[in-house]
Amino acid sequence: MTIFLHVCCGPCAVYPLQALRDTGHSVSGLFYNPNIHPFQEFKRRLNALEVFGQKTHFDVDYDRNYGLQGFLREVVFNETKRCQLCYAMRLKVTAQKAIEAKAEAFSTTLLYSRYQNHEQIKKICENIAETTGIPFYYEDFREGWQEGVDRSIEMELYRQPYCGCIYSEQERYDKSLRRKKS
Repeated sequence: MTIFLHVCCGPCAVYPLQALRDTGHSVSGLFYNPNIHPFQEFKRRLNALEVFGQKTHFDVDYDRNYGLQGFLREVVFNETKRCQLCYAMRLKVTAQKAIEAKAEAFSTTLLYSRYQNHEQIKKICENIAETTGIPFYYEDFREGWQEGVDRSIEMELYRQPYCGCIYSEQERYDKSLRRKKS
């Protein structure tokens, strides 16, 4: 099957790409992440994915536009739903690009992360599949979490310390917020 994979970053693509290829799938990807902040972080993640793509012969379509304004327009005043809005924003574009690429299905490396809302991502993707007509390929890639981490370190890929959005950056580094969440 040809699968068009939304890729949030290089390290999160390591295990899913290998797992999909190991089961005989042909995989191409899309880097579309308007949520990533600040700009330097966006560039680091894009560059790390380019390195990963070269090392693994992974064909990726890169949206190099820093889309922070569009992301903020979607989530401001909806911060409690920001993750689901962000997932939907990125995965709708992925499904459309998958259709244009004549892929047989779409999926996402977000299903690899232990820190993302797996069930919410799955539900959003299923809804997008129903709406667009392109199947959603589901696989729980979290089982390969440590393997992906270890391999990304071996490959010397830049590993980011937070999800990517301005809100997650604040939650990661603002000690007063971490105390409130505990």
